[in-house]
Amino acid sequence: MTATDDITGLVLCGGRGLRMGGVDKGLQRFRGLPLALHQLLRLQRQTGACMINANRHLAAYAAFGVPVWPDGLAGHAGPLAGFLAGLEHCRTRWLLTVPCDTPLFPPDLATRLAAAADRQGADIAMAAAPEVDGAGQARLRPQPVFCLLRVPLQQSLRAFTAAGGRRIGAWAAQQHCASVPFDQPGDDPLAFVNINTWAQLRALDGSTAPAMPAPSEDGAAVPGPERV
Repeated sequence: MTATDDITGLVLCGGRGLRMGGVDKGLQRFRGLPLALHQLLRLQRQTGACMINANRHLAAYAAFGVPVWPDGLAGHAGPLAGFLAGLEHCRTRWLLTVPCDTPLFPPDLATRLAAAADRQGADIAMAAAPEVDGAGQARLRPQPVFCLLRVPLQQSLRAFTAAGGRRIGAWAAQQHCASVPFDQPGDDPLAFVNINTWAQLRALDGSTAPAMPAPSEDGAAVPGPERV
């Protein structure tokens, strides 16, 4: 059975934020905290260690008190570059990835992904969340940036990206990947809503879903700037 200390959490902050005018999305505020710090506090309750993947404003992210690793791949290669950076620096058996722009992700994400991976003997456990399609039918949609990964997968991922691969789903399809539904009674319907625009940030900021508490006075996390 996978324990909390077997998992390192990784907050993905390496995107370009183009739909928000090119801002560093992880440093924009959500309920009083930078998005990346909000994610970090949520993730620290579920994992044994944490780190951040970022490609700019590294000092601002380092102020949150965890290691910060930029992409090792050139040219804004997308989330898989962040996955690879995390796997290369992970010192536990598993790596749990979350994006910086989905601040209400489940508080039991790690537990449920790990349970599914253990049960199925999988190398990847990927979250899936309900959505309503164009015909008005509810269906489960994969959430590929919410992944629990076995650390030895870095060899496979390095080869995949070296060959030009950039899609998480295409790489995951080559592995033993467990799909983990988050559609149970009590699951937050906003848990996997991500922020791509200023309007979406304002809307989610004003939702009634519970926010994270601010860091305690003796905590190492320190909020960074609202905009950089």
